[in-house]
Amino acid sequence: MRASTPIFALLLTISSCASPPKPPSVDEYRKRPVNTASAVDLQVCRTDLQNTRILASETTRLAETASATATRLALQQQAMTSRTPIEVEMANSVYTVLFGFGSAQVTVPSPDAGALIEQARAASLVMLRARTDGHVETTGESRIARERAIAVRTYLVQSGVDPARIRMTWQPIGDTVASNDTVNGRALNRRVEIELYRLAPQRLAAGMASSSM
Repeated sequence: MRASTPIFALLLTISSCASPPKPPSVDEYRKRPVNTASAVDLQVCRTDLQNTRILASETTRLAETASATATRLALQQQAMTSRTPIEVEMANSVYTVLFGFGSAQVTVPSPDAGALIEQARAASLVMLRARTDGHVETTGESRIARERAIAVRTYLVQSGVDPARIRMTWQPIGDTVASNDTVNGRALNRRVEIELYRLAPQRLAAGMASSSM
């Protein structure tokens, strides 16, 4: 009887080792369901905080954009106001000097003379185009057209315009601005057009001109 006792104890030990371990016990009082009121409130608070941060970031970005736009407009306005009147008003423009029948005497009305001379002095190029009221191209018509162009050039040079920036052309007939059949029309056709260019036209090579068409 004494010999069977150790064998029984050994069998009992082996049997206990073969049984699987029990899972850990859970304290039912410490469990927190995800749908409890406090958990829902916490999630809502987190969402509201994130939305607030996004809104604040977008508001800051819009404010910076508006500030940059206002600064740019202010600089543009300052640049415009700092320019002299001649710079603001000066652009490619055309003045017309009219002549009496058969005359090359230059007469520029006083209100226009000051502005004409001021802009002509500042222009990069002054182009003179002389015309007559002739119906037929003759030597006399060509001569009077040329004399009118020279007279206007002399007037401008004497007024302080750089002669190197003046170009001339003349045409005895055609290129009319009014009908040659009326007195008033012929008076308007006896003229020299003074074209003032703020920037001198650039000469393009033949290949460049055709490629830009």
